[in-house]
Amino acid sequence: MIRLLLALLLLLASAMPGLAVNPDEVLADPALETRARAISAQLRCMVCQNQSIDDSNAELAKDLRVLVRERLKSGDTDEAVISYVVSRYGEFVLLNPRFEARTLVLWGMPAILLVIGVITLVLAARRRGARVPAAPLSDEEQERLDRLLRP
Repeated sequence: MIRLLLALLLLLASAMPGLAVNPDEVLADPALETRARAISAQLRCMVCQNQSIDDSNAELAKDLRVLVRERLKSGDTDEAVISYVVSRYGEFVLLNPRFEARTLVLWGMPAILLVIGVITLVLAARRRGARVPAAPLSDEEQERLDRLLRP
């Protein structure tokens, strides 16, 4: 029973991307439709923000899918279509930002944080190893401690 349920969920999950693109949006030319799907998978839905326009049912996503298909039908290259959409909506529309000088920090931040973390761990380990053990209590200090701890 569990296997059947998992198989059904897997089947439904695999069909989810196909649910967003409406039949009236699909291009007659399979090559252009394949290109349109590839481009749509790279563009972020500005309403959903964590979905591509290919996966989103939002009206803006539909408009962008139609725009992508119109640009492809007019003869634009894939890069030209993406550049056009970026020029209208900004770099945020890309699910994977381009590697440029202004995005260098974005792409380099994981490596920078990793280096900072390793340096912090090394310094903490050195400090821990360099600690001087506390001097034992003198007889007078031990007697005073015993008096304070007695009920």
